[in-house]
Amino acid sequence: MSNFTPVGTFPLGGRPVHRVGYGAMQLAGPGVFGPPKDRGTAIAVLREAVAAGVNHIDTSDFYGPHVTNQIIREALHPYPDDLVIVTKVGAVRGEDASWIPAPEPEDIKRGVHDNLRNLGVDTLDVVNMRIMGKVHAPTEGSIEKQVAALAELQRQGLVRHIGLSNVTAAQVTEAQGIAEIVCVQNHYNLIQRDDDALVGELADKGIAYVPFFPLGGFTPIQSSALSKVAQTIGATPMQVALAWLLYRAPNILLIPGTSSLEHLRENMQAAQWRLPDEVRAELDAMGRVNGEH
Repeated sequence: MSNFTPVGTFPLGGRPVHRVGYGAMQLAGPGVFGPPKDRGTAIAVLREAVAAGVNHIDTSDFYGPHVTNQIIREALHPYPDDLVIVTKVGAVRGEDASWIPAPEPEDIKRGVHDNLRNLGVDTLDVVNMRIMGKVHAPTEGSIEKQVAALAELQRQGLVRHIGLSNVTAAQVTEAQGIAEIVCVQNHYNLIQRDDDALVGELADKGIAYVPFFPLGGFTPIQSSALSKVAQTIGATPMQVALAWLLYRAPNILLIPGTSSLEHLRENMQAAQWRLPDEVRAELDAMGRVNGEH
């Protein structure tokens, strides 16, 4: 039996993926810049994740830059038939490790070709258009130009499917008028629930929702409350936060990232946790109690 059988699969780009995937961002060096301290461990983490059943990996060529994709290629190429690699475009890195928006059609084309080259593939499974916005929060504004540029690359056969990252509900609607959207990747967790309505709308349409920063934005009081809940069931706070997301909606796909084999194993166990009704109710209330809703 797969480690992920209890939570099943959800379609991503027309292919079923286990709902616990892997985010490769932390395979780069500090600040997601430069090479990792231990490349061998980075390769071992990827190989163990896939061996454990992970068939959804999230990455980008601006992680490093180039480093993370090159490690993925070294560790896993030729890729398993069922593996879906989701990458993203929309930014580049400065020499000072800064994150620089790259939203023009030529930037997007260059980003797609960088991903193709460093991953060693002829076609990218899914490409998310990352809108930089406020880094961890979206800002309103038309994204027609960016999505149209990706759609053109899709017509050329370089991209199979298109997703969005760091976007508003209105931007999702605008993008859907240009191309089929198979996933949305936004900041969402126990506390950060601005996308509650969007998660449900996407679920109704069979579109995957991929939350990033599952523990991002917690206050010390909120972190303490989560730790207390985790202790009552013998789990880590991260495991509980991930398990809550899996319970939250069937279209939520997780991409916890780590450069540690130990933490990878802990994250993978999130699919095994059963959250009792009273624990789920306590977790559901955390955002409301702490002033979010």
